[in-house]
Amino acid sequence: MPRENRKRGKRSKKQTVESPVRKEEPDSNNQYAEAGPSWIVSRPEETEELNSEAPFGYVDADVKAYFRTVDTQIRNWQDGEDDAVVEEDQMDPNSEKRMFFNAALTEMTGKEKQLATDPDCSIVLERMAYSMNDFVRRVFLDSLSGSYELLVQHRFASHVCQTLFYVSFDTISRELNGIFPSVPDSDKGELRTMVQLILDICEELLPYLNSLMMNPFASHVVRVLLSLLCPAAFPTSEFQPNLRSKKSSAWKSKQGHLSSLFSDSKGKGNEVRLIKVPPEFDAMARRFVTTTRAELGSNEVRALAASDVAGPCLTMLLHIETLYQMADEENSLMDRMTVGAISESLKENPKDIQPSDYLGTLFRDPTSSHVLETIMTRVSDKPFSLLWNAYLKGKLPRLSVHPVANYVVAKSLERCNSSQLEEVYQELEGSWEKFITSSRTSVLRAAIQRSATLCTLEENAVHALSKAFGLLTLDQMKVLVPCALHLKPIQDYQLLHKNDNGRPKQTEKEDSSSSREATVQGSLLLQTVLKLSEPYNQCVIDSFNALEISERLKISHDASGSRIIDALLDSPTISQKSKRTFVMSFIGHYHELVDDRIGSRVGDKCFAFADTYLKEKIARSVLPHEQALIGSFYGKFFSRNLNLYLLRRRPDEWRSMQSSSKLGSGGGQNKKKGEGEVADAIEDQEMAVVEPQEKFQPEKNKKRKRRDKVDAQGDEIDQVFSLAPVKFKGPGLAIAHNNKGDHLQEEKLKMLDADPSLREVFNAIKSAPKSDGKDRLKKRKKLPV
Repeated sequence: MPRENRKRGKRSKKQTVESPVRKEEPDSNNQYAEAGPSWIVSRPEETEELNSEAPFGYVDADVKAYFRTVDTQIRNWQDGEDDAVVEEDQMDPNSEKRMFFNAALTEMTGKEKQLATDPDCSIVLERMAYSMNDFVRRVFLDSLSGSYELLVQHRFASHVCQTLFYVSFDTISRELNGIFPSVPDSDKGELRTMVQLILDICEELLPYLNSLMMNPFASHVVRVLLSLLCPAAFPTSEFQPNLRSKKSSAWKSKQGHLSSLFSDSKGKGNEVRLIKVPPEFDAMARRFVTTTRAELGSNEVRALAASDVAGPCLTMLLHIETLYQMADEENSLMDRMTVGAISESLKENPKDIQPSDYLGTLFRDPTSSHVLETIMTRVSDKPFSLLWNAYLKGKLPRLSVHPVANYVVAKSLERCNSSQLEEVYQELEGSWEKFITSSRTSVLRAAIQRSATLCTLEENAVHALSKAFGLLTLDQMKVLVPCALHLKPIQDYQLLHKNDNGRPKQTEKEDSSSSREATVQGSLLLQTVLKLSEPYNQCVIDSFNALEISERLKISHDASGSRIIDALLDSPTISQKSKRTFVMSFIGHYHELVDDRIGSRVGDKCFAFADTYLKEKIARSVLPHEQALIGSFYGKFFSRNLNLYLLRRRPDEWRSMQSSSKLGSGGGQNKKKGEGEVADAIEDQEMAVVEPQEKFQPEKNKKRKRRDKVDAQGDEIDQVFSLAPVKFKGPGLAIAHNNKGDHLQEEKLKMLDADPSLREVFNAIKSAPKSDGKDRLKKRKKLPV
């Protein structure tokens, strides 16, 4: 026996194998005698069909090793190791990436289903799907036709289908715009478009829709299909490229970012939203809703809300049903979920509905509460009033402090009317303090937000805010900002403030650093209050201005607290005077403000808001600390933005540059009449005075590592020659000016001409005889050389 055919292990004796067969003598009359005993059955084909791990067979070991190499190479390219020839690879079909990718596609042909169900190769197909062109994607989806019912329920192939459906978004968008790839001639038949492929896939999956929504692997694929068929039904914030479970998303994040090999986007900003969809997609989305209605009963639909797997699919179906105005029908999905509230609202004289134990349970269930939030957001006005009276009215104090139900109440407050909002303030009069002590501010924030939207009951909103933190007097309202940021009542904040000063001993609970940091909830609450109209938003501004400069700087350097400043400067309900006072409060401390990662962004925002006069005051206050800012890692960007060198050398040109940048950015378009007139008058007065240029002294022994773009002051040689006087012929007076300040000197000349006291001087100079100069010139020409 050749050595290559020998196998390791013990030899089996022949008698042990043949003895069972020899016990039975062959019967010539038995037709199964040659096949052996009846209890010995060979089922190789059925075993492969019943194999749930590899329903289409296993991938060969050599092929799997090859695709592991493909995965490593593509991952290295996507991680940015070879970014030098990205633009060349986009156009050159003979580039290394193109040839490597095409070879992988050739090897993949005919093995798509086996590779998709393989645990190692499925992620390779997902990574390659982002780099496929429209033609290859259509071929890939077409090769899987007829097997999607098995693929979407597979542990690994379901994610491959999900990724393919997601990347088809931009392909469908191009097809709707009439952009189709060139298809090579082939005898295999006509290749379907991506739109037709998606419709055929939906037709294939519709008979199994209800079982797929309950499948832990297929439900994610159904969500992507619904997002593809009806993108208008889902807000942009809820649309995610990978609608995976948390466990799957955590695993996928370890695989690196997935992006195209032939674009330099590196996975950022690749999210594609379909602006329009073909009419066939609308009809198919309706069929998803009607199929669920027809095949599921009322109790079965309600059971979907309690499922972690099927609940998100039900939420998306409710969005689609509401978009196509199918919810206000009897026996609709919304009607079944609200236990007949839609049917009652369709009557001529609707009566109050009786509270259902089922909906009462949804308020407190962590999973089902998301479905109930969608119901409260999407249901029409009449059923919403019935649900409000049955489940919320009279029960708000208990539901608002519940760890789950408070989110449903907050969503309901986003669409309540004035009378319902007034009931909220009355019912929660004695419960506002509990929201702060329990750190559940969603209901308080939603009530203030609704008052700001409706422009009503704003005084009640401020009263609820002050009572929540125990601020009963005007002096106590000055500590509103620190109390809200730390999310503590005034008594606890004062105790914490005393502990920071070292008076009483800190307890173990108070000693934690988290109790002294600004909270996100408190920051969002103050941002909501700033949306109120004047004078109701003034309490936050006054409280911020009442703080010491060290406290204001500390808030500005905090990631959550700095958002309050953004909301203050961006809010349209706050007057320009209040914003200007706030920006001026940092003058003298801007060098401390911008010497921080967060504070530098706040400083830039304040400087961008200011007018030219205020910008100069800010820049003048920073001038003594210029060297410190240049040496700061974050402050150098703020110093470069101020252009302090130009301000020192040519202040008029600096003012002109700031004025033009302000007008160009549209910052002065929203100014009210009369605001900033004093600043403009001062600026005009300063520009009317012609300041003598300082003598330029070039710095010696100054080394530059790199040459930046030519800025306003130019290089040293240009600055020397720019001081040379050049005659400028104006309408009245010839003055010396710099080459780079022509437009500025023209403005000065116009202002001097506009002065009535100088008109006579201009006219006298203009009418003076010029023959003396010409005669002298003639005499000089006649002199011998």
